[in-house]
Amino acid sequence: MPTTKTLREGSTRKRAAILSAARELFLADGFDRSSVDAVAARAEVSKRTVYDYFGDKRTLLRAVVDSVGQSLVTTVRRTLDDTLRDLPGAAELEDGLVAFAMRIATEMLGSAEYTTLQRLVRAESGHLPQQDYNPMADTPDEAIAERFAAFAEAGLLDVPDARLAADQFLALTFGVALDRLGSANAAQDPRVRPLVVEGVRTFLRAYRADRGPEVTP
Repeated sequence: MPTTKTLREGSTRKRAAILSAARELFLADGFDRSSVDAVAARAEVSKRTVYDYFGDKRTLLRAVVDSVGQSLVTTVRRTLDDTLRDLPGAAELEDGLVAFAMRIATEMLGSAEYTTLQRLVRAESGHLPQQDYNPMADTPDEAIAERFAAFAEAGLLDVPDARLAADQFLALTFGVALDRLGSANAAQDPRVRPLVVEGVRTFLRAYRADRGPEVTP
């Protein structure tokens, strides 16, 4: 008889196979034309297994979108660790923030995962929850806020509200690029980098701990 551990590993593999098969079919044929039978056949599982794991096709679509969103969240956290893991000196803070933003603007926003998420959300919005649904939730913002809080504790930033600072950082970098260019994908548009750099500098003018006293006119 298989052990509990073997069953759990098998279940994980089946779940991943179902999600992968559904993702491929939803992208190629669309939600309405993709049947649970086709998903099961591609994943090499029974139709009953698909229903046992996900309940119905609409829930499966949300699970696909959520899994892609979580993959992108993992990319954000990994990029934070790669570019801002160690506390930089005050002089290196700008370079670190620019490096983080540019990695996201190329490796994540230019990735197949991000393209998949955008395509699924746009094409299948009618089959996804409408109210307050965000496949990435607030996790990237919270991860950035955690890092900013650590920088504040080290005396590099002055951020009374780390989450607000994270939201403003995103608005000043990616938000400006999206508003100005319609995209923040630096892999496709070299105009993104200057906007990101200036956004980081504007952020630091507001939040750098050593920015000096404000001059009253």
